[in-house]
Amino acid sequence: MATVWILVAIVVLVALFVAVAYNGLVRRRNRIDEAWAQIDVQLRRRHDLIPNLVETVKGYAAHERGTFEAVTQARANAIGAQGVAQQAQAETQITGALKSLFAVSERYPDLKANQNFLALQEELTSTEGRIAYARQFYNETVRSYNTRIQSFPTNLLAGGFGFGARDYFEADDTSRGPVAVQL
Repeated sequence: MATVWILVAIVVLVALFVAVAYNGLVRRRNRIDEAWAQIDVQLRRRHDLIPNLVETVKGYAAHERGTFEAVTQARANAIGAQGVAQQAQAETQITGALKSLFAVSERYPDLKANQNFLALQEELTSTEGRIAYARQFYNETVRSYNTRIQSFPTNLLAGGFGFGARDYFEADDTSRGPVAVQL
């Protein structure tokens, strides 16, 4: 009779461990999805600012057509990006294109004094800070999740229930850091 109680206790403990571990993995996976949604909100905000910025600069530097087209194309690529890796690559393109756009603005003192342009620059700078924070939070959440699914004994459950590793949102070497905005 004591052996039966011991077996029942072991089965209950194993079932309890499985339930707690599974729920923990689900909670971490959902936090990753939430963190990604926050990145997406900030990226959309950035994408929405770009056309206004381009139009403002166009009024002062209409002959800089190649720069405007590069910014517009980079924005279109970013909007259509799917998945973390493709989104990170598209955002790298935007960062490079915006650097070129701000370099153009440096050649036009009247543009640099334009209140609309200054407001857009400030808004973009603020958005870049929010993107950086959201990326950091996302990557920390991914690290926590990936560590959990690779750690014993949770790793035994993770594979069986379809919990796979998630990708970090990483910028390449040329775009690390926010867009340099000089006022």
